[in-house]
Amino acid sequence: MIVLTGPPGAGKSTVAQLLADHLTPSVHLHSDDFWRYIKQGWIAPYLPEAHEQNQVVLRVMVSAAFGYAEGGYQVICDGIVGPWFIDLFRVTARERALPLSYVILRPDQHTTLERATSRADDALTDPEPIRSLHDQFSNLGAYEVHVLDSTDLAAEATADSILHGVGTGAYLLDPGDSSTDANDPIHNS
Repeated sequence: MIVLTGPPGAGKSTVAQLLADHLTPSVHLHSDDFWRYIKQGWIAPYLPEAHEQNQVVLRVMVSAAFGYAEGGYQVICDGIVGPWFIDLFRVTARERALPLSYVILRPDQHTTLERATSRADDALTDPEPIRSLHDQFSNLGAYEVHVLDSTDLAAEATADSILHGVGTGAYLLDPGDSSTDANDPIHNS
């Protein structure tokens, strides 16, 4: 199980697809899809009042991800899964005795804004929440060892670096160490 996260524009989805192409058998779960399944009552996930909705969506994603993993698939979950939500994955990984790698793509803020605001699909392109999310992925304390600066890396080089790091255990989370920041200002209400 690989949780691939970072701010909007970090390259998560592109890199996750490349990882899925290199791993066999594999599943790529794109978290944005899980939010799109909500048809009535959807709240923009970056808003403080979306915290409860976000917990529900991520619990559903965790269930799907570990269902695939227990079936023998290598699973890549890409989305905004900051330290404030990683314990949803960590607890399930511990319960099911499955390894969990946590990779945070974090290009510099200029690169993040440039990439995110130039997207043409229905992705978040508003600079203010992008800056806020980038800030939330800065100064992560114990999670800094899980950060990969993808500012100057092409998507394939980023994927190769992640594969190497996962292979050596560099991104492996200790299943017993819960380090969630209960005081997260945006995502805890």
